[in-house]
Amino acid sequence: MPENSTEVTAAGIARLAGVGRAAVSNWRRRHADFPKPVGGTETSPSFALPEVERWLRDQGKLAEVPLRERVWQQLAGHPAGAVPALVHTGCALLLVRDRPTAWLEITAVSDGRMATVLHLALNDLLTARFGPANEAGDGNGGGTSGCVRAVHTPTADELLPSVPLLRAAAELAAETGARQAFEFLLGRQLDANPRQFTLTPPGLAELMAALVETGGRPARTVLDPATGTGALLRALSRPTALYAQDADPDLAALTALRLALNSTVESCTVAVRAGDTLRADAFPQLAVDAVLCHPPFNERNWGHDELAYDPRWEYGFPARTESELAWVQHALAHLREGGTAVLLMPPAAASRRSGRRIRADLLRRGALRAVVALPAGAAPPYGIPLHLWVLRKPGAGVRPSPELLLVDTAEPAEPAAATAATPASGGRDRLDWQAVRSAVLDAWEPFDRAERTGPEPDAALGRTGQDRPGASRVVPVIELLDDDVDLAPARHLPPPTAGGGPAELTRVRDRLTETLRLTATLTPPLADLSDPAHWPLTTVGELARAGALQLRTGGSGTGPGPVLTEYDVLGSTAPSGTLPATPASTDGPPEEPVLVEPGDVVVPVLGGGTVARVIDEATAGAALGRNLQLLRPDPAALDPWFLAGFLRGTANNRQASSYASTATRLDARRLQLPRLPLAEQQRYGAQFRALAAFEDALRLTGRLGGQLVQGMYDGLTDGTVTPK
Repeated sequence: MPENSTEVTAAGIARLAGVGRAAVSNWRRRHADFPKPVGGTETSPSFALPEVERWLRDQGKLAEVPLRERVWQQLAGHPAGAVPALVHTGCALLLVRDRPTAWLEITAVSDGRMATVLHLALNDLLTARFGPANEAGDGNGGGTSGCVRAVHTPTADELLPSVPLLRAAAELAAETGARQAFEFLLGRQLDANPRQFTLTPPGLAELMAALVETGGRPARTVLDPATGTGALLRALSRPTALYAQDADPDLAALTALRLALNSTVESCTVAVRAGDTLRADAFPQLAVDAVLCHPPFNERNWGHDELAYDPRWEYGFPARTESELAWVQHALAHLREGGTAVLLMPPAAASRRSGRRIRADLLRRGALRAVVALPAGAAPPYGIPLHLWVLRKPGAGVRPSPELLLVDTAEPAEPAAATAATPASGGRDRLDWQAVRSAVLDAWEPFDRAERTGPEPDAALGRTGQDRPGASRVVPVIELLDDDVDLAPARHLPPPTAGGGPAELTRVRDRLTETLRLTATLTPPLADLSDPAHWPLTTVGELARAGALQLRTGGSGTGPGPVLTEYDVLGSTAPSGTLPATPASTDGPPEEPVLVEPGDVVVPVLGGGTVARVIDEATAGAALGRNLQLLRPDPAALDPWFLAGFLRGTANNRQASSYASTATRLDARRLQLPRLPLAEQQRYGAQFRALAAFEDALRLTGRLGGQLVQGMYDGLTDGTVTPK
């Protein structure tokens, strides 16, 4: 085995071969020539990747390891760890992109010589891109002592074990591009260690960036003082200078490389520093157009004792429990006059009594411009509806506004297509970011435009016109300056008309009455009783091997079309998801999503529930979402409703389900079906189809009944409905 050869675990072998972990365990027991462990532990051994590849090919279990998989396995098994290997890879990819000729010359030599020459080339490149390694603070983006350049130049000794990885990464970059190659590897690393990182979802990052780029005015210079993985700065459209700081040196280095690969040398300056932002500000004299920040929440050890006399506390010294208000004032301290900051905040920051004096001063001086309540699931912690605070730096040329915009998107409207299910809110996988973005920007843009251009002659009427019951309101600051200074939007918005008003309640009642009549007609008749049937059985896996049906798994691909999610399958609703605009793993041409067709049968993979949905013409063309499996029967051999009906049998689901950790997983290949002629299948299928229609009617009845009851409660309590 070559020295410093990459090691791979059993899970990695399973991924390479496209099998489960159990198959790898069987291979180890059954094949004496299976590679011996070279590291790890007795319970979690590791194997030499070259030996594993060779064995898989000899056994006919692997034609060729995909390049992206080989690069990832080399990175994950790097002797120094995945993060240092990823930093080395990012440095090399930056060289590949910016100085391709130099890279080709460097790779033409031996590995040992390449490490030495590469060190010199990277030192020159990183200095040109990020500045000297130990530059002092200069007031224009330079660091202070203790806050040095995020990406240090790796030595030749550090680079030597990475040389095979870097050569392979350059091959991947030749196929996909340097930026896409790094995004793929970084995404894999984040997915493999989800508890180590607090991520800002792409939809939220795009919304926050849009708030500082309102009216087509791009934010040219932008700071993120708690940058994490750099998601917020990547969402900007045309910045000329990006500044970032993070307390985690590894994250700071990865973010610096990510931002550099996402921009070009000519168009954008990137300055990223590692260090504690509040205690050791890396950019003490910097003033930027905009600040974007997703700060850590509920920190007690943020520097309260040692920062009591810090000049940043212009609006008041934050209490020990108000770390978020320290981040707010840090952001304001780095804005030029009229600059905008958007911070993600916990909802408690809008109402805690310990922060009321600072909130009051932010309002009096016109620094706080808007508070937006987001739906639960917008960002971690996913269980609570977080807030966005939009701030603007007061100054001589900026008029303090006597008003605050409050927006509540915490309970977005149910999609019109969702006619037979619960509302689309209530989870990170179900957020309609386009609807949230529209609701926020539709309220913010006219408010921002009026503030920047001056009031119209009928300004008072115009402000009133921006108020939308239950959604947004422009509130006079004087109304908020009470003993609590509570800025939670829901407490100040005009209530929505109960249930849409009396006319809407009448419409819901009429529709409920009609649906109840329909449910009565759809109630299935008593079936003929007989002894249990003893059919010859087959499995979905056997049918797939025989060509009677196809099995497909959802969750990949990009594009503009709708996505059928597992919630849509469970609730029998129209497709409510969306595909990402760019590939999540950017490892070549974007994958084509699996599009559903009429007659397909879709079953959820997780949960162990007895649910199967037959795709109709209205749903056809949607992409298959993650955690779903699609069964596409040959209509000459299988009736889709017969297939769906037998898949829903309780006993069938129990024998096809397995239990891993706390989740129940359905293996569709193990589901059983009776072997029946097509005509007999169609007879059963007609009965299953009638049951499905009855189930849909019951579900719609429950939803309409709940809507009517809540609407009546709301109407009676707010006076829009009176007792008879």
